[in-house]
Amino acid sequence: MLELTMAAVTAADAGATAGMQMAEAPSEPGAVLRVGRDKSLCRLSTPDDWLFVSRVHLEFRCGADGTWQLTWLRGSQPDPSSEVRLTVGGYARPVGYGDTVGLPRGGSGEILVQDRVEPRSVNVGFYHEA
Repeated sequence: MLELTMAAVTAADAGATAGMQMAEAPSEPGAVLRVGRDKSLCRLSTPDDWLFVSRVHLEFRCGADGTWQLTWLRGSQPDPSSEVRLTVGGYARPVGYGDTVGLPRGGSGEILVQDRVEPRSVNVGFYHEA
């Protein structure tokens, strides 16, 4: 099971959990959870006017062996207007535009989507129940 919690945070909301959303999916091959502005495709959605987040920005997909991968999907622009970082066990690393990274089995962490222009972000916490 992969459990996600998402908070959309602006400078005014810093430290608050306004806009908290949750989603989960079983660790079965082909299971997918998406984060973005398009509510028809994404289980976790950001405000429509947050254009630094693509219609479908992040995709969590379960592989054949029950492990999960995170992909920062490429949008319609050649260069992104945000940055994505993955933090696991106190270690943070950038996720490249269009890249896919594995999530630790039985682990937890956070993905941060940071607007490059304004002080706002999307924080997605994850827990992979082994």
